[in-house]
Amino acid sequence: MVKIKEPDAIKRLIMSDDYEHKRIISISAHIDHGKTTTTDYLMRRAGLMSDAAAGQALMTDSDDEEQERGITIFTSVVLLNFEVDGEEYLVQLSDTPGHISFTGEVSRALRASDGVVILVDALEGCMTQTETNIRLAVGGEACKPVLFINKVDRLINELKLPPKKVYERIDIIIEKVNALIRKVAPPEYAKDWRVSFQDGSVAIGSAKTGWAFTMTTLAKRNIQPPVVFEKYNEGDEMWLRENLPLDDSLLEMIVEHLPNPKEAQKYKIPRIWKGDLESPEGKALLECDRNGPLMGMITKIFVDPKSKRPTLIGRVFSGTIKSGQEIRLVNMRQNAKVKRLGVQEITDILDMNEVPAGNLFSVFGFICPSGESFVGTDVDMKPFEAIEYVAEPVVSRSIKPKDPQDVARLGDVVSKWIMADPTARFFHDKESGEYRLDGIDPLQIEILTKRINEQVPIHVSDPIIVYREKMTQTSAEFHTKSPNGHNRLKMYLEPLDEKTVELIRKKHITAEQNKKERAAILRDEAGWDAKKARKILDIYGNCMLVDAMSGVQRFDRIFSYLQTTFREFVEGGPIAREPVMGVKVVLTDTTVHNDPAHTGYNEVATMTSSGLNMAFLTGKPLLFEPVLNTDIKTPPDTQGSVIKVLTGHRGQIVTIEAEEDTVVIKGTLPTAETIDIADEFRSASAGRSFFGYEFKGFEPLPIGMQEEMILEIRERKKMPVQMPDSSSWSRYLYKRT
Repeated sequence: MVKIKEPDAIKRLIMSDDYEHKRIISISAHIDHGKTTTTDYLMRRAGLMSDAAAGQALMTDSDDEEQERGITIFTSVVLLNFEVDGEEYLVQLSDTPGHISFTGEVSRALRASDGVVILVDALEGCMTQTETNIRLAVGGEACKPVLFINKVDRLINELKLPPKKVYERIDIIIEKVNALIRKVAPPEYAKDWRVSFQDGSVAIGSAKTGWAFTMTTLAKRNIQPPVVFEKYNEGDEMWLRENLPLDDSLLEMIVEHLPNPKEAQKYKIPRIWKGDLESPEGKALLECDRNGPLMGMITKIFVDPKSKRPTLIGRVFSGTIKSGQEIRLVNMRQNAKVKRLGVQEITDILDMNEVPAGNLFSVFGFICPSGESFVGTDVDMKPFEAIEYVAEPVVSRSIKPKDPQDVARLGDVVSKWIMADPTARFFHDKESGEYRLDGIDPLQIEILTKRINEQVPIHVSDPIIVYREKMTQTSAEFHTKSPNGHNRLKMYLEPLDEKTVELIRKKHITAEQNKKERAAILRDEAGWDAKKARKILDIYGNCMLVDAMSGVQRFDRIFSYLQTTFREFVEGGPIAREPVMGVKVVLTDTTVHNDPAHTGYNEVATMTSSGLNMAFLTGKPLLFEPVLNTDIKTPPDTQGSVIKVLTGHRGQIVTIEAEEDTVVIKGTLPTAETIDIADEFRSASAGRSFFGYEFKGFEPLPIGMQEEMILEIRERKKMPVQMPDSSSWSRYLYKRT
């Protein structure tokens, strides 16, 4: 429970039309650069914690997982009221994660923000996530920046640097930050948004000990920078905390240099909304008009760690959202009722009857994906632009409920978490019968599966790659008999042409389709003979069963058994019981006994299965593996290292192109090689590369790896650990006597 010191003051400031005294900001940094420790001091200043706890409690890391790991995982939102130079301000603050796994949280927080406090560790300098956050904040979401160079005490205590060297290190950091700002800022603001110690938009200090200063605070207190070194030499850090309090410097910088909502929306709206700015809706958005049509966006879903109930957090850009009203979810194309409305204070909601434009809000009573636009039910508008994410899912885990009856519940639970974090993906793999969860890296998946398991007990597997079995040439013809010897079946198998496989994959042709319609498509688009195309008996997976028989009697009696056996064969072939891909089974003759007592399922299934498996094995079948198209963006100086990682995992390079200050390496990569490869790319590029992929198709596993992989899969599936042959079925061969 968060104890709000002055709830009535916060409510009053939310409802106030004095936008000059409102700020909506995010604090953003590379992991472990000190965001949450810094936020503690702002919480203390607002009366939410004691002096002793500030810098130690890490109050916005409210989740047990965050406290256990010592990192921020979820963005925390808190509204704080302060007095600065005798004037009252409302700061609506998002403390964002710094780990690459959770950059989606950063992106969503920045969409709702007007300004950003960039933190940089004085010792480590600008790191990968620093660059990413500046690009997302300043370039992507038009958030004006200020800079806090934290952990200056490390330069003094750890590196023992003299004042001159400390100043030089700080100047280098400011120069690097400004170079990034100039590069990504809206052109009209590239100069004005540069940060400067001279103008007070850079603060320097130590969140650990709670002190900081800007040029403004030094001038107000008539203090010179060398006093910092003197007090550290004297061991009197408390003097710094008392005379140069961190919260004073940060708040003065935020109030002086970051825009209020009305200022910011004039240039932010054209970047995030592509509707007509001259329309009534467009003008209301630009003016942050509380009396205009209701328009806003859901930017975060907070799932309570204990109750697991979702609370939606967002921003009103125009109009006023009211408790009890019905709103329209634009992308979902459905209405939702606001059952409870308020503003977020970390884990709690401070209830409000209404929240006007230019404020963050929290709502309870429905769920929708993060990034959803909403309007009043009487408003027709384009949605806001999609939130940009910098990372793509590259890791997969399959999950299954421990209790099979929880399958439907599992789907509901996981879909809620995916709505909260759309950088992850979730879908049902019909071939394996499992649900698959894809994420940016193993840590993200680990966090998600822990959350899911708290609501639905699940089994979480190691990554499993599903291969395919495919023939490479036409088989011999096989004539098989049923175990009782009264029924016979003749067939051969051949690879389906790629065009037909594509028509099946796109569902242009199906088993249920009208025969004449299907035949016409196959004739026109795949070059089939029209008469043969009308004799398709079944289509399953991307395989086909075809009737090339003539003069056969009583075939309809055994067809359902034969079809079932064909489908089971497609689901798992003789090599390693992996799915069969792209096979045409051609039936050339059959003999069916006239007494139904001799044509039971076992008789038909055995002779059919024997023919299918033996014929398949004579078609020189191979294991095929799933392959991805890859896209790696990396700085030029890391190109060689990244290529080495790619080729070291059996990757193939397709193109290498220069794109501004990065190199884009496009290639292919076996899916089996992607586990943990994102970590290797980040390691090879000092964390500066981004890796994305998409499914390309299936390609033969290298010949040298075929036998080893086949035996490995057979052992995992508890099959005989030996290469398959026809001996298991040869006794069902029909031989004329």
